[in-house]
Amino acid sequence: MEKLHVNDRDIVVPGEQLADGIEYLPAGKAFRDGEKIFACTIGIVSVKGRVVKVIPLAGRYMPKRGDVVIGKVTNIGHSGWTLDVNSPYAADMNIGEATTEYIDLAKTEMSRYFDIGDYVLAEVIAISEAKFIKISAKHKPYRRLKGGNIIQVSPTKIPRIIGKQGSMIRLLKDTSGCDVVVGQNGLVWIKGTADKEALVANAIKIIEKESHKKGLTDRIKQILEGGAK
Repeated sequence: MEKLHVNDRDIVVPGEQLADGIEYLPAGKAFRDGEKIFACTIGIVSVKGRVVKVIPLAGRYMPKRGDVVIGKVTNIGHSGWTLDVNSPYAADMNIGEATTEYIDLAKTEMSRYFDIGDYVLAEVIAISEAKFIKISAKHKPYRRLKGGNIIQVSPTKIPRIIGKQGSMIRLLKDTSGCDVVVGQNGLVWIKGTADKEALVANAIKIIEKESHKKGLTDRIKQILEGGAK
């Protein structure tokens, strides 16, 4: 007998039964066992017709080719840089992927382009079978992120921070006047006046915490406009 045991936007735990019947289709972090569907992680349920999906509430960033990430330079080698991209795996960026300019290492210090401690907006261009990550900041808009502040959120919440067709990130930028750059690896760069940076950081943390709640966009708009605390 077909039966749905959860509602859209319910929070579930690993092993919790979501549905009975082969007509229901598991997606995301949901799996089928016989004719039953279960959650395999803590997450929020999304029910769209016959598709029952579990969206994780937390998790480390697992890179994919084409991802836009923010990384922190942790080492300068002979021919490139190593960056921490909030993943179990480090990322490497070689000289040829740092700039379109020719770099003469006999005359130029590599730290002129990226120094230890710098944050870099880059793209994942390759991942080996051994999980070595290659990134590039060669073309715009990829670059060193100067000034501003970095905050960290769960990578699983990045789609909600961006919003449908970029609606939430546009609200954050337009209302605060800050420059806001979001990495798919869970790092967010905010640049503006000190008070506006703090306001946007607070709003983003609320989005992360309350991403499953309805009316979130209106609440964030009120916070940014100073109408709520």
